[in-house]
Amino acid sequence: MNRKAMGGLLAVLCAALVIGIAARAAGVPESKPAATVEPTAAPTPTPEPEPEVYQATLFFAGDGLLHGAVYYDAMQPDGSYDFSSMIELLEPIVSKYDLAYYNQETMLGGTELGLSTYPMFNSPQEFGDNMTDIGFNLVSTATNHSLDVGEEGILRSHEYWKSKTGVVEAGTYISAEEQAEIPVHEINGITYAFVSWTYGTNGLVPPEGKEYLVNVFTGNEEALLDQVRRAKEKADVVIAAMHWGIEYYMGVSDEQAALARQLAEAGADIIIGNHPHVIEPAERIGDSVCFYAMGNLLSAQDGLERLIGMIGGLTITKTVDKGETTIEISDVKADLVYTYYAPGYHSFKVIPFDQLDDAHLPNHEQIYEEYKAVITELDPSIAVGGV
Repeated sequence: MNRKAMGGLLAVLCAALVIGIAARAAGVPESKPAATVEPTAAPTPTPEPEPEVYQATLFFAGDGLLHGAVYYDAMQPDGSYDFSSMIELLEPIVSKYDLAYYNQETMLGGTELGLSTYPMFNSPQEFGDNMTDIGFNLVSTATNHSLDVGEEGILRSHEYWKSKTGVVEAGTYISAEEQAEIPVHEINGITYAFVSWTYGTNGLVPPEGKEYLVNVFTGNEEALLDQVRRAKEKADVVIAAMHWGIEYYMGVSDEQAALARQLAEAGADIIIGNHPHVIEPAERIGDSVCFYAMGNLLSAQDGLERLIGMIGGLTITKTVDKGETTIEISDVKADLVYTYYAPGYHSFKVIPFDQLDDAHLPNHEQIYEEYKAVITELDPSIAVGGV
């Protein structure tokens, strides 16, 4: 390269250097390579919480009506009483359920108070032992026989039932404070309240100021409905045991039907009736279900209709979804049992109809169909069989 060209190149380089220094001094930014923009990942959607579902099953039966013939047949050589052989065929059925209810028609005042039969009953406490041993854990004691042996009978019955761990009894009380309480119990994540009321006590009245001894709804219907409303505010499910209806009448009285609807409207989910000593129909009332009368479970009464009792079962489902709780009563079904006893009132045994034969009850299959029709008379959706 000649000297002239070399001088020109140096001049250009010097000019570029001067311009760069001037630009930096003036704060002009130097150009940089464009940044690479990473794509933004789509946010992961928050999964909807799954609904919480809880279930419990309920079995229910009729009256434990302990005539003298029944407890004489249960008497042991040492003077104690054992009814277990009479009810042993129920155990495989009862044991399938979480809750199992029956109505204790006669007070279990025990032998110390003196046993008695119709018309003023007092019964051995061993019957309660045998019933709870096979799984019964809900017991109503508000019946027309609650005052048969006075206040002392209720006190002894109350003390007995309170000694039974895991058993819920309602209907008779030892104080006004206890009567006013609404205990809430829990099974499988479902809370429930259990109430028990009777139409009356055969004309017997409690001592003055002790009306709390037994829940009587006649003339106190609003107190009954108020208790159910308050119970529904506290519990998921309300079970109401009602001692009502017309004795030995297999239909539903107008009074029963009207009160059942009031109970359902007040919040009773399950209504179980007793007192007539015969079975009566069952029906759904909105989202509630009512079995108007279960008949006798065990008794020494005469007459076929008084020896046939109803048993029932259902499923309670509680669903909690987005903070809202719903209750569904489903799988509602009923079946029949028969109280057999040999001539002379001995060898008592409660036998489910599917285990009967003509030796115990002639024409039992035809009889089953006749009584099945009674159950579904008001509501064919009530299933019969498979309890």
